[in-house]
Amino acid sequence: MAIRRNKTAVTLFIIIIGIIILLTIFFAGLTTAAIIVAGFLVVALAMGFWYVFLRKKRDEEECIEDNFLSGMPMRFTYQELKVATGDFKKKLGGGGFGSVFEGTLQNGDKIAVKRLDAMGQGTKEFLAEVKTIGSIHHVNLVKLIGFCAEKLQRLLVYEYMCNGSLDKWIFCKESLASLDWQIRRTIVLDIAKGLAYLHEECRQRIVHLDIKPQNILLDEKLRAKISDFGLCKLIDRDQSQVVTTMRGTPGYLAPEFLSSAITEKADVYSFGILVMEVVCGKKNLERSQPEEFVHLLPIFMRKAEEDQLVVMVDGSSQDMQLHNSEAVQVMKVAIWCLQSDYKRRPSMSDVVKVLEGNLDVEADLDYTLHNPTTIAATIREAEQGTTTLILPSFLSGPR
Repeated sequence: MAIRRNKTAVTLFIIIIGIIILLTIFFAGLTTAAIIVAGFLVVALAMGFWYVFLRKKRDEEECIEDNFLSGMPMRFTYQELKVATGDFKKKLGGGGFGSVFEGTLQNGDKIAVKRLDAMGQGTKEFLAEVKTIGSIHHVNLVKLIGFCAEKLQRLLVYEYMCNGSLDKWIFCKESLASLDWQIRRTIVLDIAKGLAYLHEECRQRIVHLDIKPQNILLDEKLRAKISDFGLCKLIDRDQSQVVTTMRGTPGYLAPEFLSSAITEKADVYSFGILVMEVVCGKKNLERSQPEEFVHLLPIFMRKAEEDQLVVMVDGSSQDMQLHNSEAVQVMKVAIWCLQSDYKRRPSMSDVVKVLEGNLDVEADLDYTLHNPTTIAATIREAEQGTTTLILPSFLSGPR
C-alpha cells in the first residue's frame, strides 16, 4: 500500500512539472526548437524520477529479504535442486499445492523436494512462512531443510522419509506387510506428541488443519512424523479461537468448521478420526462400500455406545486381534477426541498422558454426532466442487 502511494505521488509530481513547463512554453511563445528541448527535459525528468523510485523499491525489497534470511533454513538455487532431483525425474507424490520429487544432495543426503504449482505470494510472504515453519523443530515433525525462491520458482526441501505415508501401510495391505499392534500404538503416540508440540510448545499455537494418514510420514524405523503445513493457521497465545474459511479434507473436518470459528481442538478431532482408522484398518470415508457403510464414524460410535468396540479392531491383522483389549483402550481415546462439543475434547498433552498410562480417559463420553446430516451434506458439496474446502497459503510440505 505504501509503495502504491509513493508511486502515485511521483506520477502526480511529474504531471505537475510537465504542466508547468508546457504553460511556460505557451506563454513565452518559444520556438519549435525550444519546445522540442523542453519536451526532452520533461521526458528526462520523468525517467530520472522513475529510476530513483525503482531503485529505492528494489533496495527496500533486498533489505526485507536480508532481514528474513537471518535464521532461515538453507537457501538453494533452482539449478541446484534441478541437479539434485535429476531434473525432477522421480516423483514421490503430489497434492493440491504441488508435486514432491526425490533428490540427493552433493553430500549424499537424500531429500524430498516440493515444487509448488500455484503462485499467489510475493517473496516477502513466502519467506515469512518459510521462516515460521523452519523455526519449529521436533522429532515428530518432518524437518524443513531449505527452500528456493528464485523468480517465479517456489520450492521446499524436506528430509526424506523412506517408508512413505501412513495410508499406504494401513489401507493397502496387499502390497505391504500389515503393521502390528505395537507399531501402530507407537505411531499414534508419535503423532500425538507432534501435535502437542505445535499446540502448546511453540511461541504461537500452530493448528495444522489437515491431519490425516496421507500427511503422516514414516522413517526407516516406522516412526511417525507430521508433514504438510500448507493449511496451518497461527493462533496467538492471547486468542481463544480464530475465524477461518472451511479448509481441510472431507471425512476429517471437525463439526465447528460449519461456524468458521476454530481452535486447536479441530486438530484433536482429526486426530481422533486418524486413530480410529489406524486401529480399525479402514477408511472413515469409503465410497466403494454400500451406502450404509460409506461412513465409518457412525458405525464406530454406535459400537462404542453398545460396548462392542472389540468388533471394530482390524480383523485382517492377527497381531491386532491378539491385542484387541489394548486396542479398545486406544479407541476410547479416539472417542474422547471426537466429542461434538470441542470444549469437551482433551488437549493433545492430555492425550499423550493417556497413551503413556499417566491419565485416564474421561468417563462420561458423548457418542452422538453433531448435526450428521449437515456435515454429510457439506462433504457431498465438497466432493461435487460446490464448496470451497481449501483456501490455503502456498507453503506446503511433502504429501
